[in-house]
Amino acid sequence: MDTALKISFLAATAFTGILCGASLDQSFKQLPARHRIGMITFSAYAKAADLKNGVLWYAIIGVGTALTTIITAIIVWTNNQATNFSLPIYLAAIFSICHSICTSQAAPTYFKQKGVSDEKSLEKIFKKFEIIQTIRSVFIVLNFISLIWAISVQL
Repeated sequence: MDTALKISFLAATAFTGILCGASLDQSFKQLPARHRIGMITFSAYAKAADLKNGVLWYAIIGVGTALTTIITAIIVWTNNQATNFSLPIYLAAIFSICHSICTSQAAPTYFKQKGVSDEKSLEKIFKKFEIIQTIRSVFIVLNFISLIWAISVQL
């Protein structure tokens, strides 16, 4: 494995691992909390966290995941590295594109809460976001599993 491929692969795995953890945290811990604390309180938290510092954080790890994974796949493709390593890398790139498409739907949905203050409307927004987030999380987890698979075939 050449140096550029090693660097991009390690970066892709690191970014994807971080994104995977953050995504699962949101899906399994944060979003369910809205049912216990109420939509208005949860929205206040989301506005103070996710829609403030979280915007830059999620952008860095989300875009970083997609870019480094796709760059890794391009390097594998251009170097004609038809090995056991290729398939999981190509799958990871596909999953990162799918994750990015989901994000293009999830982010605007989540941002809609900024102009909303009633419980019923917030509940509708968060329910829609939860569906998109669940699908997005599946793609992120599959991306990470594919990269771990690629590591395992290299050992």
